[in-house]
Amino acid sequence: MFYRRHLPHWIPEGTIPFLTWRLAGSIPLSDTHSGPFWLQDPRIASLVASALRFGDAERSLYDLYAWVILPNHVHAIFQPRAPLPRIMRWLKGRTGRRANHMLGRAGSPFWQDESFDHWIRTREELRELIRYVEFNPVTAGLVEQPEDWPWSSAFGGQTTETDRLPHSTRPTFCGS
Repeated sequence: MFYRRHLPHWIPEGTIPFLTWRLAGSIPLSDTHSGPFWLQDPRIASLVASALRFGDAERSLYDLYAWVILPNHVHAIFQPRAPLPRIMRWLKGRTGRRANHMLGRAGSPFWQDESFDHWIRTREELRELIRYVEFNPVTAGLVEQPEDWPWSSAFGGQTTETDRLPHSTRPTFCGS
C-alpha cells in the first residue's frame, strides 16, 4: 500500500510497520524533552493504552506486538489487519477527541497530522525494534527497567519479547 500526505508512506501488504506518532506541537528531534507533555497525565496515557489494546483485542484491526507511550509521543509495532490509514485515523481520532475533552481543549489538534512509519524487513529487525520500543522509557531516564513503565507492553514483565513475535507465516519479511 502506498499513500501520501506530507510524506510518502509505503507499507507493503503483509509487512509489520514500526510507527511513531507525536503530540501536536512537539519536536521530533528532542524526543521526550519537547512539549507539550499531555501523555504524562495518567488519564491520557491510560486512554491511549486502552485504545491500543482495544484495537487489537476487540476491533481486530491489528496484531499488537509492542508499544510504549512516552510524555509526548507513542511507538507501536503491529501487524495490520486493515488499511494502515484507517487504523491510524481511528487510533488518533478516537484518542485525540477524548483526550482533548479531558483536558478541556476541544477543537485544538491533539496529535500531529503526520506519523512516521517504517516497515520491518527481517525477524531480527522486529526483535531489535521491540526491544527499542520497550527500552525507550529506560533510555529517556524515566525508569530503571522496561517493566517498570506502566504505559508499555513490557509493564510488569508478564510476557517476553519472544511471546509477542509472530508465529504464523502471515508476516512478510524480505528474503523470507
